Amino acid sequence: MKPAPERAGMEAMDAVEQRLRALLLAGLGGDQAAYHAFLTELTGRLRAFVRRRLYQLQDEVEDIVQETLLAVHNARHTYRAEEPLTAWVYAIARYKLLDFLRSRSRHGATESLDDVADILCHSDDAPAHDARLDLSGLLEQLPDKQRLPILHVKLEGLSVAETARLTGLSESAVKVGIHRGLKALAAKARLFTS
Repeated sequence: MKPAPERAGMEAMDAVEQRLRALLLAGLGGDQAAYHAFLTELTGRLRAFVRRRLYQLQDEVEDIVQETLLAVHNARHTYRAEEPLTAWVYAIARYKLLDFLRSRSRHGATESLDDVADILCHSDDAPAHDARLDLSGLLEQLPDKQRLPILHVKLEGLSVAETARLTGLSESAVKVGIHRGLKALAAKARLFTS
């Protein structure tokens, strides 16, 4: 079981994801106030996201945030409601950061390779949370005899024997379920990345 602070943080992020998604979907349905609230809350989150990555270039943060908001606005009709919203938004923000870095390199400004890697690979809780949402969504699509063994053995660290007792499956069924489930997850992940 996860420690209480980590669980509370995940619950808060889930609430943010749900609130932002609800606001965007209402906005897409014509509710201008909801769309304004979506953009207002998203602005603060994007500002923090970009600021953490461009800590040496703080003067550029607002421009990148505005470009990201414009891109989100222009692409809002492409958002798929069954996908995590924050993962979609942060992917757009990362592309805008890359565009900014490319533009700077063309105009003679240079960043070290370590700085660029740090900007693009900077870890924070939101993308990790988004990955958990993505994995949870993919796992939910699997049948129980594949989902439960993966959940218990691969994610919770239980043994095959413990999982067999917990689920009522035989040990060989647990192993087969893991193998088939991982294969199905890999195929689903390839669909999203292609």
